[in-house]
Amino acid sequence: MLLVAGAVADINRTVAEGDAQKTLQALQVPSAGLRAVLPECAETYQAELAERQTNGDDKGSTESVWVKHCINDRYDYYYNLETGQGTWEEPEGFLHHGGQLGKEEIQGVVSSLTAEYNREQLWMANESMVTQLQARVRGYLVRRKHARRMEYLRQQEPHVVKLQACWKGHKQRNMYKDRMNLLQDNVSSIVKIQSVVKMWKAKRKYNQRLQFFKDHEKEIVKIQAFLKANKARDDYRTLTGAKDPPLSVVRKFVHLLEQSALDLQEEQEVTRLREQVVTNIRSNQQMEKDLNLMDIKIGLLVKNRITLQDVVSHNKKMKNKKNKESKDDLTTGDRQGIKGLNKGKRRKLEAYQHLFYLLQTNPHYLAKLIFQMPQNKSTKFMDTVVFTLYNYASNQREEYLLLKLFKTALEEEINSKVDQIQDIVTGNPTVIKMVVSFNRGARGHNTLRQLLAPVVKDIIDDKSLGINTNPVDVYKAWVNQLETATGEASKLPYEVTPEQAMSHEEVCSRLEASSLALRTATDKVLNSIVSSLDNIPYGMRYIAKVLKNSLHEKFPDASEDELLKIIGNLLYYRYMNPAIVAPDGFDIIDMSAGGQLHVDQRRNLGSVAKMLQHSAANKLFEGENAHMTPMNNYISQTYEKFRVFFQSACDVPEPEEKFNIDEYSDMVTLSKPIIYISIDEIINTHSLLLEHLEAISPDHNDLLHELLQDLGDVPDVETLLGEGAVDPNDVNRESALSQMAKTEISLALTSKFELQEGDDRDLKTLMTKTKKLVVDVIRIQHGENLPQILETTSSALQESEHTKIVERRAVQDAQTPEGLKSNPALLEDSQLPLEQKKRKILRNLRSLEQAGLLTDGNKYQDLVNEISKDIRYQRRYRQRRKAELVKLQQTLTALNSKTAFYQDQMNYYDTYIKTCLDNLNRKNARRSIKLDSKGENKGSKKWKPQSLKFKNVMFDISPTEEVGDFEVKAKFMGVEMEKVQLHFQDLLQLQYEGVAVMKMFDKAKVNVNLLIFLLNKKFYGK
Repeated sequence: MLLVAGAVADINRTVAEGDAQKTLQALQVPSAGLRAVLPECAETYQAELAERQTNGDDKGSTESVWVKHCINDRYDYYYNLETGQGTWEEPEGFLHHGGQLGKEEIQGVVSSLTAEYNREQLWMANESMVTQLQARVRGYLVRRKHARRMEYLRQQEPHVVKLQACWKGHKQRNMYKDRMNLLQDNVSSIVKIQSVVKMWKAKRKYNQRLQFFKDHEKEIVKIQAFLKANKARDDYRTLTGAKDPPLSVVRKFVHLLEQSALDLQEEQEVTRLREQVVTNIRSNQQMEKDLNLMDIKIGLLVKNRITLQDVVSHNKKMKNKKNKESKDDLTTGDRQGIKGLNKGKRRKLEAYQHLFYLLQTNPHYLAKLIFQMPQNKSTKFMDTVVFTLYNYASNQREEYLLLKLFKTALEEEINSKVDQIQDIVTGNPTVIKMVVSFNRGARGHNTLRQLLAPVVKDIIDDKSLGINTNPVDVYKAWVNQLETATGEASKLPYEVTPEQAMSHEEVCSRLEASSLALRTATDKVLNSIVSSLDNIPYGMRYIAKVLKNSLHEKFPDASEDELLKIIGNLLYYRYMNPAIVAPDGFDIIDMSAGGQLHVDQRRNLGSVAKMLQHSAANKLFEGENAHMTPMNNYISQTYEKFRVFFQSACDVPEPEEKFNIDEYSDMVTLSKPIIYISIDEIINTHSLLLEHLEAISPDHNDLLHELLQDLGDVPDVETLLGEGAVDPNDVNRESALSQMAKTEISLALTSKFELQEGDDRDLKTLMTKTKKLVVDVIRIQHGENLPQILETTSSALQESEHTKIVERRAVQDAQTPEGLKSNPALLEDSQLPLEQKKRKILRNLRSLEQAGLLTDGNKYQDLVNEISKDIRYQRRYRQRRKAELVKLQQTLTALNSKTAFYQDQMNYYDTYIKTCLDNLNRKNARRSIKLDSKGENKGSKKWKPQSLKFKNVMFDISPTEEVGDFEVKAKFMGVEMEKVQLHFQDLLQLQYEGVAVMKMFDKAKVNVNLLIFLLNKKFYGK
């Protein structure tokens, strides 16, 4: 109890000091035994307790040192404030200190204030709820009051309405009377004010609108352009989509049929690039042949089969041929011969132009001719004449025609030469070989490079990649590695069978690692192939489609898998596989002159190619490749991917849809098709056509018979080149003529069976003439339909406008190159006055109507439809021409790159030959002939004669001045015989052909190999 009394005394003391924090600490002392003391109420406690203390001072004594505490309302305890001592007995003279608060009073203050604080916090915590409750109550009260008011108004509604109406009527009548009185008093002033205000408003509105237009001029122009473009697009959709486009719509687009200066410029550029592309292709092909021959000759030289002189001679021929090609022009033969300026030669030239146009546009002639020749001859014919005839498909028209030839020839070959479906795979079909060769040439080179170059380069550059699936080779490599590591001969046998090699765990683990690497590399190449479907040339995909359809038609029982395997043989095995096996040979990767792939790199590529080949044909490993059977599951999975790829590859549109080619194509084009063909190729084609004419065209009324009859017999080279092209007294006349036969000339192909000038009997050409006249007329005159325009007389202004167009066209035609000029007959019609044109149109329309091509019943709408077709084709033609320009430039760049590569190879070979010559000169320096200034011999000969004795025959061999030639003298049993010339090159040729013994002097037999050995030892120091 003493502690409690002390704590209460401390509380009173701190309250008296006025420090709230100290008071709080005193209240919180455990000995005080106070409950519900909160730190947040410290100030409140201090204030309230201080007030209670003050009130206590006023009521009792404040000088006493004793304080009485009542315990449980039964016991009294007395505490001395000064000494801090307490007692249960009442001290003498006890007087309670009135300013001291008891524990119960303090507890009451604390509890009261804490409860008040808690209540306040409770209200604050639920303020939103209280507010909401109040809002609901108030809302309820307001709604109830409003409902009562509304109920009252509803009950009084008739009376309210009547009162309101009476009052409003009264007010309106008064206002109306006052307004009318005012207006009647000021009529003239009102009129004047109204006119001024109206004028001001109109002016303001106009100025605002005008300023708005000025501020938004750019936007207005854009909107107008947008609207005009929409209108033009609607008109063009009508032109292209409507079955019968109105004349008013067609008239808006007839200007597109005019040939602008840009059209002429692009046509000239296309012609120039096409000529250059064809020239470069032929030049590259010749350089490639020469370089291949040079490879062979250098190989024979290395193997001692020909002399160095032959290699030097061929190198000089290559250089001379290149220099001559760089100086000569394709048109060297244009100044004489078949392109000479006289009637007979001109007729011959036109006859050949007609013939080659017929061959180009009717593929069945060439398709039949190809199979009338032996395969080796037909291949050469395709590589020279046919690809030349189609300009190596340098534009879309010629690519379309070449694909038609491939299609016709392939169908012909399948129908006549394929007896079983597997003949396509096991044999060597001519057309398939030509298609693959063509698409792997200059046109398809970039495609294969894009398709395979990245993955092939990855395989080549991966130095850690080593694929070897031959167990014997893996075994031998392992044994060699063991011997190298240990320095001791291995006890394992070196020669083993595949089964014995596979019995070793190390070999199996290495094969498994190779198989894993092979699958990874194969997946890379496969993913590149299947993801690049759109990069495969359209021609390859279309021929694959034709091949599949033709085989299905001939072999209807063949399954889809069998057909797709044939397609895989074409697209993968024939087209892609060689480029993977030998990327350096197909320009898939860049190689420096003389550079080559490592054996391991070739083996890696060959393994991948073999795996893809098996997968494309779904051919599982078995037999000799039994160790590869774990890969069979992978092959089946890969085949499924290939199968989808082959199916998608055959899903291509027809050439007519792809290239937008139709019967109007050649009629609307500005320039005639031009080919660049050599004299020899013209003669060869003419000769083959005459030789196989009955097989190609059994019908004697066929157009081909007529054209060949116009040409007559096959001319010789001099006839086509012109008299005097080669000097008749030249000893090398035949060789010169053979060289001149390679001269190329340009032929502008035309059809003989088109309408000639002034002849209106050909209805198709009459239709063309009429369309051109109608176009000229409707450009000037307006009308709802064609008869209305033709029957309406033209005004002087329209005649003047038409005259300006005619004059401008004449000036443009005068500046047009000869090959691009319009037909003279069409040009003559276009220069007629407007009224004469209309009269001629009417005459032509009657002729066409009589022929049943047009009818007046639909206002000659069929003619308008034909003009709309021409407009559409002209647009497509311009688009194709622009695309062709880009493609020709890309092709030319690729060809120039290839030419540069071939030139590097030529320079490399040239350096190699010079090195050989220098080495030879250094070896023979000690054996050279020494001459004085007068040319007398002062020393011994370069080679001393050598004597060789063979069984009663003595040979005396001495070299001549010509390198590789020797003079042989013989004595038979002491009798001197005649001299003979011995050519070292002939000996090497005999050795190459395997001849062991040769006769000399018709008596002596000499061993060829021993004779070569002795000549090398005695004269060449070998």
